[in-house]
Amino acid sequence: MNAVLVGLLGACLAMIVAHGRASPYDNYVLLADALVHGRLWIDPVWPGPSIDAVLFGGHRYVVNDPVPALLILPQVLLFGLRANQTLLACVLCGVAVGAAWTLMARLGVTARVGVWLVVFALAGTDLLWCSMLGDVWFIAQTSAVAFLLLALCELAGQRRGWLVALFSALALGSRFTIVMALPVLAWWAWDGFLERDRRPRSLLAFAATLVPFVLLWLAYNEARWNVPWDAGHTIFYHQDPYMGSATGSPFSLRNVHDELEAFFVDGPILHRTAPFLEPAITGTALWFTSPALLLAFFARRPLRLVVSLWVATLLVAAPSVLYYANGGAQFGMRHALDFEPFLLTLMGLAARDGLALIWRILIGWSVAAGTWGCWYWNAILRASF
Repeated sequence: MNAVLVGLLGACLAMIVAHGRASPYDNYVLLADALVHGRLWIDPVWPGPSIDAVLFGGHRYVVNDPVPALLILPQVLLFGLRANQTLLACVLCGVAVGAAWTLMARLGVTARVGVWLVVFALAGTDLLWCSMLGDVWFIAQTSAVAFLLLALCELAGQRRGWLVALFSALALGSRFTIVMALPVLAWWAWDGFLERDRRPRSLLAFAATLVPFVLLWLAYNEARWNVPWDAGHTIFYHQDPYMGSATGSPFSLRNVHDELEAFFVDGPILHRTAPFLEPAITGTALWFTSPALLLAFFARRPLRLVVSLWVATLLVAAPSVLYYANGGAQFGMRHALDFEPFLLTLMGLAARDGLALIWRILIGWSVAAGTWGCWYWNAILRASF
């Protein structure tokens, strides 16, 4: 099956599940509109504190990383503030699904097994749920997954350093936690991915392509926060009336216990009356929503790739484990999407010789759980939107 067709099917499914919704948390539309008008703040159209824009220097700024705002610029140029952020999220979902299909093929996964893994990537994780809502926090996750999967596809294919760097920059420009994987991505560009094949020119192209993105990032932060690093999340932490603090950093070892509990322990809530089962509003652990991720632990070869994929996973997960908030109102654990492309690759490596019944059952469970999460948000929590 052609990857473009698979991507179109994924995008169409996301659009159907979205029911034509336009997200009320459309920070990226507001930021794109601000860019069109030659500014970085969104004061004239700030709808209120619900969108998590911070006050700094007398202006309101969008905290979230800017790439989705750049992607939605064409829509904003045509439709202004009526641009549909959720539509972009669904398109990016299609890109992610098409890239996942290509990646599985390049890993040597058969088409029959690839269907199982791609369906899991779409509905057995938070990808479909994030995409069908399209809220500012969620489209950022979808965008990061799409571009990170494209980077992995290129690494498993022609391994052009400049293209790996471009996709990586767009991924971390959507979710900056992915910056933690840059050393591993650079190593793959140089040393090889599926097999060792050292290409110094590929590494040089990777590094050179990142330079303008780094310079733009530093300038963007200077223009907003008067410092070259991204101080937005710290400022937001100091202004958050619910979970924040007036001093200190949002990243701390004292947050690790609560984060690990959210990722791996907290289950859904049981009731004696309909709908009987309710996802906890602050998240439901991966053992319930995505148990098929366990397949990643059975990847064995090539050993250098398996080890480096786990290193990338742990590096990208680290900021979320240290952060003071686990993702807010959500189904599942959306921050897991930052590193799940690496786990999906491990799952592909583990499934190259076939997919045992137990894994098909766990994928079925994961997809059922993800579908239930989408239904619950559409039918109950967002029914009036």
